[in-house]
Amino acid sequence: MATKALALAVTLSDLTNPFASKSPHAAAKVSGYETLFHCMCENCNCNGERPWKNSDARLVLEDGSIWKAKSFGASGTQVGEVVFNTSLTGYQEILTDPSYAGQFVLMTNPHIGNTGINFDDEESIRCFLSGLVIRSLSPSTSNWRCVKTLGDYLIERNIMGIYDVDTRAITRRLREDGSLIGVLSTDNSKTDEELIQMSKSWDIVGIDLISGVSCKSPHEWVDTTKQEWEFSSNGGPGETFHVVAYDFGIKHNILRRLASYGCKITVVPSTWPASETLKLKPDGVLFSNGPGDPSAVPYAVETVKNIIGKVPVFGICMGHQLLGQALGGKTFKMKFGHHGGNHPVRNLRTTHVEISSQNHNYAVDPATLPEGVEVTHINLNDGSCAGLAFPAQKVMSLQYHPEASPGPHDSDNSFREFVELMKQGKNKTAKENLHQLQAAHALDA
Repeated sequence: MATKALALAVTLSDLTNPFASKSPHAAAKVSGYETLFHCMCENCNCNGERPWKNSDARLVLEDGSIWKAKSFGASGTQVGEVVFNTSLTGYQEILTDPSYAGQFVLMTNPHIGNTGINFDDEESIRCFLSGLVIRSLSPSTSNWRCVKTLGDYLIERNIMGIYDVDTRAITRRLREDGSLIGVLSTDNSKTDEELIQMSKSWDIVGIDLISGVSCKSPHEWVDTTKQEWEFSSNGGPGETFHVVAYDFGIKHNILRRLASYGCKITVVPSTWPASETLKLKPDGVLFSNGPGDPSAVPYAVETVKNIIGKVPVFGICMGHQLLGQALGGKTFKMKFGHHGGNHPVRNLRTTHVEISSQNHNYAVDPATLPEGVEVTHINLNDGSCAGLAFPAQKVMSLQYHPEASPGPHDSDNSFREFVELMKQGKNKTAKENLHQLQAAHALDA
Protein backbone atom coordinates (compact mmCIF):
# COMPACT_ATOMS: atom_id res chain seq x y z
CA MET A 1 0.00 0.00 0.00
CA ALA A 2 2.82 2.39 0.91
CA THR A 3 4.58 1.62 -2.39
CA LYS A 4 1.41 2.30 -4.39
CA ALA A 5 0.85 5.58 -2.57
CA LEU A 6 4.39 6.71 -3.29
CA ALA A 7 4.10 5.74 -6.93
CA LEU A 8 0.84 7.68 -7.17
CA ALA A 9 2.44 10.75 -5.60
CA VAL A 10 5.18 10.72 -8.23
CA THR A 11 2.64 10.29 -11.02
CA LEU A 12 0.52 13.23 -9.79
CA SER A 13 3.62 15.38 -9.46
CA ASP A 14 4.54 14.64 -13.07
CA LEU A 15 1.04 15.63 -14.21
CA THR A 16 0.77 18.87 -12.23
CA ASN A 17 4.35 20.18 -12.51
CA PRO A 18 5.37 21.17 -16.05
CA PHE A 19 9.01 21.20 -14.98
CA ALA A 20 8.91 17.73 -13.45
CA SER A 21 11.15 15.02 -14.87
CA LYS A 22 9.47 12.78 -17.42
CA SER A 23 11.86 9.93 -16.64
CA PRO A 24 10.21 6.77 -15.28
CA HIS A 25 12.90 6.85 -12.56
CA ALA A 26 12.06 9.86 -10.37
CA ALA A 27 15.28 10.68 -8.49
CA ALA A 28 15.14 12.26 -5.06
CA LYS A 29 17.25 12.94 -2.01
CA VAL A 30 15.76 11.61 1.18
CA SER A 31 17.46 12.12 4.55
CA GLY A 32 20.72 12.99 2.84
CA TYR A 33 20.90 9.82 0.75
CA GLU A 34 20.23 9.82 -3.00
CA THR A 35 17.92 6.99 -3.94
CA LEU A 36 15.08 6.07 -6.28
CA PHE A 37 11.35 6.08 -5.77
CA HIS A 38 9.43 2.99 -6.74
CA CYS A 39 9.84 2.43 -10.45
CA MET A 40 6.73 2.90 -12.64
CA CYS A 41 7.97 1.26 -15.83
CA GLU A 42 7.59 -2.34 -16.92
CA ASN A 43 10.43 -4.72 -17.79
CA CYS A 44 12.93 -2.65 -15.77
CA ASN A 45 16.02 -3.85 -13.89
CA CYS A 46 16.00 -1.12 -11.22
CA ASN A 47 14.65 -3.65 -8.63
CA GLY A 48 12.20 -1.09 -7.19
CA GLU A 49 14.74 0.63 -4.93
CA ARG A 50 13.19 2.55 -2.04
CA PRO A 51 14.30 5.70 -0.17
CA TRP A 52 14.56 3.91 3.15
CA LYS A 53 16.49 1.06 4.72
CA ASN A 54 14.63 -2.08 5.72
CA SER A 55 15.06 -3.66 9.14
CA ASP A 56 18.09 -5.92 9.04
CA ALA A 57 18.94 -6.41 12.73
CA ARG A 58 17.39 -7.83 15.87
CA LEU A 59 17.74 -7.09 19.56
CA VAL A 60 16.62 -10.17 21.45
CA LEU A 61 16.20 -9.97 25.23
CA GLU A 62 16.36 -12.80 27.74
CA ASP A 63 12.67 -12.29 28.56
CA GLY A 64 11.89 -13.53 25.04
CA SER A 65 11.02 -10.17 23.47
CA ILE A 66 12.33 -9.51 19.96
CA TRP A 67 12.92 -5.98 18.68
CA LYS A 68 13.50 -5.50 14.96
CA ALA A 69 15.75 -2.60 13.99
CA LYS A 70 18.09 -1.21 11.37
CA SER A 71 21.82 -1.67 11.72
CA PHE A 72 24.73 0.75 11.51
CA GLY A 73 28.34 0.34 12.49
CA ALA A 74 29.72 -3.21 12.59
CA SER A 75 27.83 -6.37 11.67
CA GLY A 76 27.68 -9.72 13.44
CA THR A 77 26.25 -11.12 16.67
CA GLN A 78 27.06 -9.79 20.14
CA VAL A 79 25.80 -10.47 23.67
CA GLY A 80 25.68 -8.00 26.53
CA GLU A 81 23.70 -6.48 29.37
CA VAL A 82 21.22 -3.82 28.21
CA VAL A 83 21.22 -0.57 30.21
CA PHE A 84 19.68 2.82 29.42
CA ASN A 85 21.45 6.18 29.64
CA THR A 86 19.49 9.42 30.13
CA SER A 87 22.23 11.85 29.02
CA LEU A 88 21.13 14.40 26.44
CA THR A 89 24.63 14.88 25.02
CA GLY A 90 28.03 13.22 25.13
CA TYR A 91 27.50 9.98 23.23
CA GLN A 92 31.18 9.88 22.23
CA GLU A 93 32.34 10.03 25.87
CA ILE A 94 29.83 7.29 26.67
CA LEU A 95 31.11 5.12 23.83
CA THR A 96 34.68 5.37 25.16
CA ASP A 97 33.89 5.00 28.88
CA PRO A 98 35.49 1.67 29.97
CA SER A 99 32.81 1.27 32.65
CA TYR A 100 30.40 0.15 29.90
CA ALA A 101 32.40 -2.98 29.07
CA GLY A 102 30.04 -5.91 28.52
CA GLN A 103 26.97 -3.71 28.06
CA PHE A 104 24.65 -2.45 25.33
CA VAL A 105 23.93 1.23 25.96
CA LEU A 106 20.45 2.42 25.03
CA MET A 107 20.22 6.21 24.72
CA THR A 108 16.87 7.61 25.89
CA ASN A 109 17.53 10.85 24.02
CA PRO A 110 16.00 10.02 20.62
CA HIS A 111 18.27 11.95 18.23
CA ILE A 112 21.87 10.69 18.16
CA GLY A 113 24.76 11.33 15.78
CA ASN A 114 24.09 14.95 14.81
CA THR A 115 27.42 16.25 16.17
CA GLY A 116 29.47 13.48 14.61
CA ILE A 117 32.81 12.40 16.07
CA ASN A 118 35.90 14.46 16.99
CA PHE A 119 39.38 13.72 18.31
CA ASP A 120 39.01 15.59 21.64
CA ASP A 121 36.14 13.82 23.40
CA GLU A 122 37.64 10.34 23.80
CA GLU A 123 37.60 9.07 27.40
CA SER A 124 39.89 6.11 26.68
CA ILE A 125 41.94 4.65 23.85
CA ARG A 126 39.04 2.60 22.43
CA CYS A 127 35.35 1.73 22.70
CA PHE A 128 34.65 -0.90 25.37
CA LEU A 129 30.85 -1.20 25.22
CA SER A 130 29.27 -4.10 23.34
CA GLY A 131 26.78 -2.09 21.28
CA LEU A 132 24.73 1.10 20.91
CA VAL A 133 20.92 1.23 20.74
CA ILE A 134 19.23 4.47 19.59
CA ARG A 135 15.88 5.68 18.27
CA SER A 136 16.91 8.00 15.44
CA LEU A 137 20.27 8.13 13.65
CA SER A 138 21.06 11.56 12.29
CA PRO A 139 21.75 11.36 8.53
CA SER A 140 24.00 14.42 8.65
CA THR A 141 26.40 16.10 11.06
CA SER A 142 26.72 19.73 12.09
CA ASN A 143 29.59 20.59 14.42
CA TRP A 144 32.78 22.56 13.89
CA ARG A 145 34.91 19.81 15.45
CA CYS A 146 33.37 16.90 13.51
CA VAL A 147 35.83 14.73 11.56
CA LYS A 148 33.62 11.71 10.77
CA THR A 149 30.14 10.29 11.21
CA LEU A 150 29.04 8.11 14.10
CA GLY A 151 28.40 5.19 11.75
CA ASP A 152 31.89 5.33 10.23
CA TYR A 153 33.38 5.58 13.71
CA LEU A 154 31.57 2.45 14.92
CA ILE A 155 32.67 0.54 11.83
CA GLU A 156 36.30 1.49 12.51
CA ARG A 157 35.97 0.45 16.17
CA ASN A 158 34.07 -2.77 15.31
CA ILE A 159 31.08 -1.78 17.47
CA MET A 160 27.52 -2.75 16.55
CA GLY A 161 24.72 -0.21 16.54
CA ILE A 162 20.99 -0.31 15.81
CA TYR A 163 18.40 2.41 15.25
CA ASP A 164 14.73 2.83 14.36
CA VAL A 165 13.74 0.80 17.41
CA ASP A 166 11.27 1.79 20.15
CA THR A 167 13.75 2.87 22.84
CA ARG A 168 10.97 4.22 25.07
CA ALA A 169 9.28 0.81 25.24
CA ILE A 170 12.58 -0.96 25.94
CA THR A 171 13.44 1.59 28.67
CA ARG A 172 10.08 1.03 30.36
CA ARG A 173 10.71 -2.71 30.28
CA LEU A 174 14.17 -2.28 31.86
CA ARG A 175 12.73 -0.03 34.58
CA GLU A 176 9.99 -2.53 35.39
CA ASP A 177 11.95 -5.77 35.05
CA GLY A 178 15.52 -4.59 35.68
CA SER A 179 18.58 -4.80 33.44
CA LEU A 180 18.31 -7.65 30.95
CA ILE A 181 20.84 -9.65 28.97
CA GLY A 182 20.38 -9.17 25.25
CA VAL A 183 21.79 -10.26 21.91
CA LEU A 184 22.33 -7.95 18.94
CA SER A 185 22.51 -9.69 15.60
CA THR A 186 22.54 -8.92 11.88
CA ASP A 187 22.96 -12.62 11.05
CA ASN A 188 19.82 -13.88 9.32
CA SER A 189 21.03 -17.48 9.60
CA LYS A 190 20.40 -17.45 13.36
CA THR A 191 16.84 -18.10 14.49
CA ASP A 192 15.09 -16.06 17.17
CA GLU A 193 15.12 -19.11 19.44
CA GLU A 194 18.90 -19.47 19.08
CA LEU A 195 19.42 -15.81 20.02
CA ILE A 196 17.06 -16.07 23.00
CA GLN A 197 18.96 -19.12 24.25
CA MET A 198 22.24 -17.24 23.81
CA SER A 199 20.93 -14.38 25.98
CA LYS A 200 19.77 -16.79 28.69
CA SER A 201 23.08 -18.65 28.81
CA TRP A 202 25.25 -15.56 29.46
CA ASP A 203 25.58 -13.54 32.66
CA ILE A 204 27.59 -10.45 33.58
CA VAL A 205 27.49 -11.05 37.35
CA GLY A 206 30.70 -12.45 38.81
CA ILE A 207 32.84 -11.69 35.75
CA ASP A 208 36.12 -9.81 36.17
CA LEU A 209 35.72 -7.07 33.56
CA ILE A 210 38.39 -4.80 35.07
CA SER A 211 41.37 -6.83 33.87
CA GLY A 212 40.23 -6.39 30.28
CA VAL A 213 40.12 -2.59 30.41
CA SER A 214 43.08 -1.75 32.68
CA CYS A 215 46.48 -0.63 31.39
CA LYS A 216 49.24 -3.25 31.31
CA SER A 217 52.12 -1.27 32.84
CA PRO A 218 52.67 1.89 34.92
CA HIS A 219 52.95 5.22 33.14
CA GLU A 220 52.94 8.93 33.90
CA TRP A 221 50.04 11.22 33.03
CA VAL A 222 50.72 14.92 32.43
CA ASP A 223 47.83 16.32 30.33
CA THR A 224 45.59 18.90 32.01
CA THR A 225 42.21 20.22 30.94
CA LYS A 226 42.73 22.42 27.89
CA GLN A 227 42.47 26.12 28.64
CA GLU A 228 39.44 26.62 26.37
CA TRP A 229 37.56 23.94 28.31
CA GLU A 230 38.72 24.88 31.83
CA PHE A 231 35.68 25.79 33.92
CA SER A 232 37.25 26.16 37.38
CA SER A 233 38.20 29.75 38.24
CA ASN A 234 40.21 28.78 41.31
CA GLY A 235 43.16 27.29 39.45
CA GLY A 236 45.49 24.59 40.77
CA PRO A 237 47.28 24.76 44.14
CA GLY A 238 50.83 26.03 44.40
CA GLU A 239 52.01 22.76 45.92
CA THR A 240 52.41 19.58 43.85
CA PHE A 241 51.13 16.26 45.12
CA HIS A 242 52.08 12.84 43.79
CA VAL A 243 49.03 10.65 43.17
CA VAL A 244 49.11 6.97 42.23
CA ALA A 245 45.96 6.25 40.20
CA TYR A 246 44.77 2.64 39.98
CA ASP A 247 43.38 2.01 36.53
CA PHE A 248 40.25 -0.10 36.92
CA GLY A 249 38.96 1.48 33.69
CA ILE A 250 39.89 5.09 34.39
CA LYS A 251 38.48 7.90 32.25
CA HIS A 252 40.95 10.38 30.81
CA ASN A 253 39.10 13.36 32.22
CA ILE A 254 39.59 12.13 35.80
CA LEU A 255 43.32 12.29 35.16
CA ARG A 256 43.03 15.69 33.45
CA ARG A 257 41.13 17.16 36.40
CA LEU A 258 43.69 15.84 38.90
CA ALA A 259 46.52 17.25 36.78
CA SER A 260 44.68 20.58 36.53
CA TYR A 261 44.64 20.73 40.32
CA GLY A 262 48.42 20.44 40.35
CA CYS A 263 48.90 16.69 40.83
CA LYS A 264 51.73 14.60 39.45
CA ILE A 265 50.10 11.32 38.42
CA THR A 266 51.42 7.79 38.09
CA VAL A 267 48.85 5.42 36.56
CA VAL A 268 49.22 1.75 37.54
CA PRO A 269 47.41 -1.45 36.44
CA SER A 270 44.56 -2.93 38.45
CA THR A 271 46.80 -5.79 39.66
CA TRP A 272 49.64 -3.52 40.84
CA PRO A 273 50.68 -4.64 44.37
CA ALA A 274 50.00 -2.28 47.25
CA SER A 275 53.59 -2.73 48.43
CA GLU A 276 54.91 -1.38 45.12
CA THR A 277 52.55 1.57 45.34
CA LEU A 278 53.74 2.47 48.84
CA LYS A 279 57.37 2.26 47.67
CA LEU A 280 56.59 5.20 45.39
CA LYS A 281 55.78 7.25 48.52
CA PRO A 282 52.68 8.90 47.03
CA ASP A 283 50.86 11.73 48.75
CA GLY A 284 47.58 10.05 47.84
CA VAL A 285 46.04 7.13 45.95
CA LEU A 286 43.06 7.25 43.58
CA PHE A 287 40.93 4.16 42.98
CA SER A 288 39.17 4.77 39.66
CA ASN A 289 35.91 3.91 38.01
CA GLY A 290 35.56 0.60 36.20
CA PRO A 291 33.07 -1.94 34.83
CA GLY A 292 31.18 -4.80 36.38
CA ASP A 293 30.80 -6.46 39.74
CA PRO A 294 33.15 -5.37 42.57
CA SER A 295 32.71 -8.79 44.19
CA ALA A 296 34.32 -10.37 41.11
CA VAL A 297 37.69 -8.70 41.80
CA PRO A 298 38.77 -9.75 45.32
CA TYR A 299 42.40 -8.99 44.41
CA ALA A 300 41.46 -5.32 44.01
CA VAL A 301 39.68 -5.30 47.39
CA GLU A 302 42.84 -6.69 49.04
CA THR A 303 44.93 -3.98 47.41
CA VAL A 304 42.60 -1.30 48.75
CA LYS A 305 42.72 -2.85 52.25
CA ASN A 306 46.52 -2.73 52.26
CA ILE A 307 46.62 0.95 51.33
CA ILE A 308 43.83 2.36 53.53
CA GLY A 309 45.21 4.23 56.52
CA LYS A 310 48.71 4.63 55.10
CA VAL A 311 47.99 7.50 52.68
CA PRO A 312 44.89 9.57 51.81
CA VAL A 313 42.68 7.79 49.28
CA PHE A 314 39.90 8.84 46.92
CA GLY A 315 37.54 6.31 45.32
CA ILE A 316 35.34 7.04 42.31
CA CYS A 317 32.50 4.75 41.16
CA MET A 318 34.08 1.24 41.17
CA GLY A 319 36.73 2.65 43.50
CA HIS A 320 33.96 3.73 45.88
CA GLN A 321 32.48 0.21 45.86
CA LEU A 322 35.89 -1.40 46.45
CA LEU A 323 36.48 0.96 49.38
CA GLY A 324 33.08 -0.01 50.79
CA GLN A 325 34.01 -3.70 50.69
CA ALA A 326 37.53 -3.07 52.01
CA LEU A 327 36.08 -1.19 54.99
CA GLY A 328 33.89 -4.20 55.83
CA GLY A 329 30.70 -3.27 53.99
CA LYS A 330 28.76 -5.13 51.32
CA THR A 331 27.71 -4.20 47.79
CA PHE A 332 24.61 -5.25 45.87
CA LYS A 333 23.38 -5.19 42.27
CA MET A 334 20.80 -2.51 41.60
CA LYS A 335 17.62 -3.15 39.62
CA PHE A 336 18.66 -1.10 36.58
CA GLY A 337 21.51 1.03 37.89
CA HIS A 338 22.25 4.71 37.37
CA HIS A 339 23.39 5.83 33.92
CA GLY A 340 23.14 9.45 32.81
CA GLY A 341 24.22 13.03 33.33
CA ASN A 342 21.22 14.33 35.29
CA HIS A 343 21.13 12.49 38.64
CA PRO A 344 20.49 14.69 41.71
CA VAL A 345 22.72 14.00 44.72
CA ARG A 346 22.57 15.68 48.14
CA ASN A 347 25.83 16.49 49.88
CA LEU A 348 24.87 15.81 53.50
CA ARG A 349 27.76 17.88 54.84
CA THR A 350 26.80 21.07 53.00
CA THR A 351 23.11 20.24 52.29
CA HIS A 352 23.75 21.35 48.70
CA VAL A 353 22.26 19.39 45.80
CA GLU A 354 24.59 18.49 42.94
CA ILE A 355 23.42 17.33 39.52
CA SER A 356 25.79 14.50 38.74
CA SER A 357 27.01 12.17 35.99
CA GLN A 358 26.59 8.51 36.95
CA ASN A 359 27.32 5.10 35.46
CA HIS A 360 27.08 2.06 37.74
CA ASN A 361 24.95 -1.04 38.34
CA TYR A 362 26.17 -1.75 41.89
CA ALA A 363 25.94 0.18 45.15
CA VAL A 364 27.30 0.06 48.70
CA ASP A 365 24.85 -0.97 51.45
CA PRO A 366 25.41 1.68 54.16
CA ALA A 367 23.78 -0.53 56.82
CA THR A 368 26.75 -2.93 56.57
CA LEU A 369 29.46 -0.31 57.10
CA PRO A 370 31.39 -0.26 60.40
CA GLU A 371 31.30 2.52 62.96
CA GLY A 372 33.30 5.57 61.97
CA VAL A 373 32.42 5.37 58.27
CA GLU A 374 30.19 8.29 57.30
CA VAL A 375 27.71 8.47 54.41
CA THR A 376 28.40 11.90 52.89
CA HIS A 377 26.15 11.87 49.81
CA ILE A 378 22.84 10.26 48.87
CA ASN A 379 21.14 9.85 45.51
CA LEU A 380 17.85 11.77 45.66
CA ASN A 381 16.15 9.50 43.10
CA ASP A 382 16.29 6.38 45.23
CA GLY A 383 18.13 7.25 48.46
CA SER A 384 21.11 5.02 47.68
CA CYS A 385 24.59 5.73 49.07
CA ALA A 386 26.45 8.13 46.75
CA GLY A 387 29.48 9.02 48.87
CA LEU A 388 31.53 7.90 51.89
CA ALA A 389 34.17 9.26 54.21
CA PHE A 390 36.29 7.70 56.96
CA PRO A 391 38.17 10.66 58.47
CA ALA A 392 40.26 8.50 60.82
CA GLN A 393 41.74 6.66 57.82
CA LYS A 394 41.85 9.68 55.44
CA VAL A 395 39.30 8.09 53.10
CA MET A 396 36.81 9.79 50.77
CA SER A 397 34.76 8.37 47.90
CA LEU A 398 31.94 9.14 45.47
CA GLN A 399 29.67 6.70 43.66
CA TYR A 400 29.35 9.09 40.72
CA HIS A 401 31.71 10.97 38.36
CA PRO A 402 32.92 14.38 39.59
CA GLU A 403 34.85 14.87 36.33
CA ALA A 404 31.56 14.62 34.35
CA SER A 405 32.46 14.01 30.66
CA PRO A 406 29.69 14.08 29.80
CA GLY A 407 27.65 15.93 32.37
CA PRO A 408 27.51 18.92 34.72
CA HIS A 409 30.48 20.22 36.70
CA ASP A 410 28.72 20.58 40.08
CA SER A 411 30.99 18.05 41.80
CA ASP A 412 34.38 19.15 40.45
CA ASN A 413 35.29 20.57 43.84
CA SER A 414 35.73 16.99 45.06
CA PHE A 415 39.17 17.00 43.45
CA ARG A 416 40.09 20.05 45.53
CA GLU A 417 38.85 18.24 48.63
CA PHE A 418 41.16 15.34 47.80
CA VAL A 419 44.05 17.77 47.40
CA GLU A 420 43.23 19.25 50.82
CA LEU A 421 43.15 15.75 52.30
CA MET A 422 46.62 15.09 50.88
CA LYS A 423 47.86 18.44 52.15
CA GLN A 424 46.68 17.58 55.68
CA GLY A 425 48.34 14.18 55.45
CA LYS A 426 51.58 15.72 54.21
CA ASN A 427 51.61 18.32 56.99
CA LYS A 428 50.90 15.64 59.60
CA THR A 429 53.74 13.50 58.29
CA ALA A 430 56.09 16.48 58.35
CA LYS A 431 55.17 17.25 61.98
CA GLU A 432 55.65 13.60 62.98
CA ASN A 433 59.05 13.53 61.32
CA LEU A 434 60.03 16.76 63.10
CA HIS A 435 59.00 15.36 66.49
CA GLN A 436 60.98 12.17 65.84
CA LEU A 437 64.01 14.22 64.87
CA GLN A 438 63.70 16.39 67.98
CA ALA A 439 63.36 13.30 70.18
CA ALA A 440 66.47 11.78 68.59
CA HIS A 441 68.45 14.97 69.23
CA ALA A 442 67.26 15.01 72.86
CA LEU A 443 68.50 11.45 73.38
CA ASP A 444 71.88 12.29 71.86
CA ALA A 445 72.22 15.27 74.19
